[in-house]
Amino acid sequence: MIEVIPGWVRSGDSRFVSARFSIISIFLLLLLNGCTLSDAPVLSPKGPVALAERDLLFTAFGLMMIVAIPAILLTLYFAWRYRGSNETSTYTPNWEGSWKIETVVWLVPAVIIVALGTLVWTSTHKLDPYKALVSDKPAFKVQAIALDWKWLFLYPELGLASVNELAFPADRPVSIEITSDTVMNSLMIPALGGQIYAMAGMRSEINLMADGPGVFMGRNTMYSGDGFSDQHFKAHALSEADFQAWQGKASDMGKALDAGVYAELHKQSIADPVSYFSSYETDLFRTIMKKYAPVSTPHHHDGSKEEGAS
Repeated sequence: MIEVIPGWVRSGDSRFVSARFSIISIFLLLLLNGCTLSDAPVLSPKGPVALAERDLLFTAFGLMMIVAIPAILLTLYFAWRYRGSNETSTYTPNWEGSWKIETVVWLVPAVIIVALGTLVWTSTHKLDPYKALVSDKPAFKVQAIALDWKWLFLYPELGLASVNELAFPADRPVSIEITSDTVMNSLMIPALGGQIYAMAGMRSEINLMADGPGVFMGRNTMYSGDGFSDQHFKAHALSEADFQAWQGKASDMGKALDAGVYAELHKQSIADPVSYFSSYETDLFRTIMKKYAPVSTPHHHDGSKEEGAS
């Protein structure tokens, strides 16, 4: 046998290559067998917001497949039809084009783009993260502060705080105000909804809701330094009785989150354990935001600058 290119497999070894490829394929399939939808919460939503986002993803994907699938099939068909060994098909070297084909290849994608644009535009406004969710019960308020590399959650209704653990009643929407006391972060609980950025000196918001009690993984999806990979937390949607029990545990186990304790908490740390605080300064969230507010030059009513101001 002649070896065509050095390093390539000789034709006499083809059966060996085929067997090795089969073994690798079987091994990869066995690995995939361990994957479940719980490992892909975007595809297994546990709340109305995440469900609407998944449906939007599937619809957009389906529309795009109207072009993608025929393109793939035609590519394979053309490769087979116009192969060098095909001596039965008509040979037309002077063929220039077809208006029918031109109409299809331009009109169909254009219609799909218009449909996708309309769908995404309307869905973007419908799924506005700042938009309050419709419910017969008031939203449960939470304030989230991104730190290096941990999440601090404040509960204004309860006067409690927690680190790397979020808890809320399962039968109520949860409205989360978000800011950062460090670099830009991004809060996401995939099973309940999309992500939204946390930025120093700014307030963002996301409204979510769980279908029922459960534990969902949340994390920072914005690279923010050494501890980024460990900056995750569990979000607990609890029944009324379990939420009361959680509230009692946090109150009993926690200590006061005063300025000194917060200064220690603000220091960089990786993979912090869950901790609780039984109280905190009422305006802590706004105080942290104001740290990064630009300082404006004082002016008098007539527009002149205050003496000594630059």
